[in-house]
Amino acid sequence: MLAAFVSTPAPKDPLSVLEIGERPEPEAPEGWTAIRVKAVSLNHHDLFSLQGIGLPAERMPMILGTDAAGLDEDGNEVVVHGVIATPDWMGDETLDPKRSLLSEVHQGSMAEQVAVPRRNLLPKPAELSFAEAACLPTAWLTAYRMLFVKSGLRPGQTVLVQGASGGVATALIVLGRAAGYRIWVTGRSEEKRAAALALGAEQAFESGARLPEKVDGVMETVGDATWSHSIKSLKPGGVIVTSGATTGFNPGAELNRVFFTQLSVIGSTMGTKAELEALIQMCAVTGIRPQIDVELPLADAREGFARMLEGRTNGKIVFTN
Repeated sequence: MLAAFVSTPAPKDPLSVLEIGERPEPEAPEGWTAIRVKAVSLNHHDLFSLQGIGLPAERMPMILGTDAAGLDEDGNEVVVHGVIATPDWMGDETLDPKRSLLSEVHQGSMAEQVAVPRRNLLPKPAELSFAEAACLPTAWLTAYRMLFVKSGLRPGQTVLVQGASGGVATALIVLGRAAGYRIWVTGRSEEKRAAALALGAEQAFESGARLPEKVDGVMETVGDATWSHSIKSLKPGGVIVTSGATTGFNPGAELNRVFFTQLSVIGSTMGTKAELEALIQMCAVTGIRPQIDVELPLADAREGFARMLEGRTNGKIVFTN
């Protein structure tokens, strides 16, 4: 079957090791099933995998991809929850110390078929296309958990989203606007800021700009490049929720501001199957949909990876079969 995969890591040149070619069809162990993938979205996790971050060489070759929408063995339209918990784990899957994502231990979803635990499947509503549904299990679920589960913020409060154009950032804009938050964003270019405003952000600012007023909360996925600005932008008692660090993991801590203004710093990772189910329902009920930047056939996945690596994104990049 056709798949996008990596056989050896390349920390400094990830595109050089992206392979698009034939891989064996998956074998589903007991309790698992094979899904015919119709759409899969690209995430920064996939670029990290090409670099060997979180994916040691001994687990390669590894098919990439953490999420998917497709058809189960009975022809039902399904969405795949990509967090793989240990079989006897109960409760929040993201807290299982032995959890993994698809493409870390088990072969990923960027292929014509993927094997997943049956318990990781959710029905896809008819209202959502396969491409839209494929955007939800990683980026949109991450945003949903950050904003509605972890932040403690209330509708009407002001939330700053660092970075205006990535998958999580665009999800935060759309979800936050639909739920009644004042969403402000930062963006590196006028084009990205304009796109964020079109999605529903109330205001958009240049990266690092002084804001008109302090905000109640900041949603952080950028890391080193924006961390200091995020801390400085918060009201006393404000909250920063971080779920990633695409520009590096060693930000200046600004600890003096954290304790002196009594800020809360909260980590957030992916989301549970129950949260994904609630997110899918929210999309069906409200009519909001993921912002798709470009939709490409899986055979042309290299173009999508190049767009992400170069920062040429405005929403999600989706590959289809």
